[in-house]
Amino acid sequence: MKLPHLCLLLSVASAMGAGEDVQLSHVPDWGKSAVWYQIFPERFRNGDTANDPTREDLEIPFLPGENWRISPWTGDFYNRDEWEKEIGGDFYENGVFHRRYGGDLQGVIDKLDYLKDLGINAIYFNPVFYARSVHKYDGNSFHHIDPNFGPDPAGDFEILRNGGETADPATWKWTAADKLFLELIKQAHARGIRVVIDGVFNHSGRDFFAFRDIRMNGEKSPYTDWYYIESFDNPETRRNELRYKGWAGFFTLPEFRNNEDGTDLHPGPKQYIFDATRRWMDPDGDGNPVDGIDGWRLDVSEEIPDKFWRDWNEHVFKLNPQAITIAEVWTNAAHYLTETGFSATMNYYAFAVPVKAFLVDNSIKPSQFGEMLNTRRDQLPVPVQLAMQNLTDSHDTDRIAQMIVNRNTTGQYKNAEKFDYDEPGNSARSNNDYQVRKPNGEERAIQRLVTLFQLTYVGAPMFFYGVEAGMWGGDDPDCRKPMAWEDQTFEAETIDPRGRPRPEDDPNFDKEIHGFFQSAIALHAGNPAFKTPDFAVLAADDDRNVFVYSRGTGSDLRVVALNRSGEEQVVKFPGSVRKVIFATNGDDSAIKVSSSGGSVELVLPPLTGVVLE
Repeated sequence: MKLPHLCLLLSVASAMGAGEDVQLSHVPDWGKSAVWYQIFPERFRNGDTANDPTREDLEIPFLPGENWRISPWTGDFYNRDEWEKEIGGDFYENGVFHRRYGGDLQGVIDKLDYLKDLGINAIYFNPVFYARSVHKYDGNSFHHIDPNFGPDPAGDFEILRNGGETADPATWKWTAADKLFLELIKQAHARGIRVVIDGVFNHSGRDFFAFRDIRMNGEKSPYTDWYYIESFDNPETRRNELRYKGWAGFFTLPEFRNNEDGTDLHPGPKQYIFDATRRWMDPDGDGNPVDGIDGWRLDVSEEIPDKFWRDWNEHVFKLNPQAITIAEVWTNAAHYLTETGFSATMNYYAFAVPVKAFLVDNSIKPSQFGEMLNTRRDQLPVPVQLAMQNLTDSHDTDRIAQMIVNRNTTGQYKNAEKFDYDEPGNSARSNNDYQVRKPNGEERAIQRLVTLFQLTYVGAPMFFYGVEAGMWGGDDPDCRKPMAWEDQTFEAETIDPRGRPRPEDDPNFDKEIHGFFQSAIALHAGNPAFKTPDFAVLAADDDRNVFVYSRGTGSDLRVVALNRSGEEQVVKFPGSVRKVIFATNGDDSAIKVSSSGGSVELVLPPLTGVVLE
């Protein structure tokens, strides 16, 4: 998770020693090599304009002023509305974080067929629970969907404020937004698409029912021991003396208390989280999880004691033995997974970081790339390898297309362990030299190489919404632009957030890139080799900057060759004559391939990847 004005806190998990016993994580079959699509709901699709947020729904309602309004979905992203200018400062200081575009659950439902046609079979939602911020990591409830994502915000807010709900699930009601989310699950399942949601369990928002009770009743509240309260408000003074521990020091994120010895979460919030987990995994409570979500992605999981996660994961898998749980861990998670029982993690460490170093920055050699992949992957049990979410970007990073535009070709990194994968300078917000322009043809060719590797490597590829439509952008907030849809016409991007000259860029839906993604995902789906753990490096030619590897075995064996150089290259690797079945440049019939004496010779155009059978 990354909040505005906050760099991500990275916790370092210890690496697993080679001689340690491995406890296999719980990995459902469907999670092995699933094709994931990450949706940031507020920016995906506005399917119901009647539920758009109002100024009163914002995190800090008084700051934008009375002229605040919903931002135009198809407007130039860097064009500041009048209400943003009234706040003052530059583009990144305040206004952009108070924007709302009106994305909602109906918008997702309307586009489920689009996702199915693309080849997606699993959705990961950023937080959908009620919260005031745009990112919704400041949850005010874990058992209610945000009213502005549903069809009746006014009625839902009435339930939230005056419905008499407590920590007891017997008091919980179903809002219109809750019911629409259940309908979304039903319709997704009907299309063969699994649904996973974001859980943020180490802190809440200030309007969370337990913390709101503390704000109203002070020391008399039954929830005072749920949080780290340093001092209560004295109602006889004008000053508010309520002080408490907020996650990362943010007063908007009161942190849940651990138990007495710090080995578990406090029993109060722990039980509430278990109850909320059951609500979404088995909504009708009949013991059949078919009507519930298929799993969880857990934000800042390392902030909560391991025992909580062991107990919670056991709870999840009892509710649904085919569920998946995925932790947000940016470092080596091998040992962490054995201690907590998660199915897998978002694969920054063993996938995104090596990919950026070689295919994006071109700052390590193919032999180093292969060694890094094998060393980091082999620390994980095979089922976990297949379930790791192989992502290149997310809501917490600059988009992959913008990483390529601003690629580091010097080989000089502040942090060689993560190759500066996620640094404050990865956005125009904190780096005046960062380029916000659209990628050119060469940069798109590199992106196609990355995508091919993502869909042919060991693990479950995950795409951030809009990558298939050609979207680009730096780190938050630029990575969270409204989704480019084919049925909408967007204004050209002509404004630079720092006031510099820039070319006019067309941000509209890119049919060519979409077609490439659709074909590449179909390649993944149609070849069993890409769903196996079998991976072998056949050639890592440092002189030619070519990397060749095989997937699968026997008749299912496939060979993938990547030319990261800007010149045509001839590469040889062991094997027999094979047919090219896919090429990132779209011209697989023109790729020259021959063999003799048990060796294959392949002529690769510049910045091109191919798949052979």
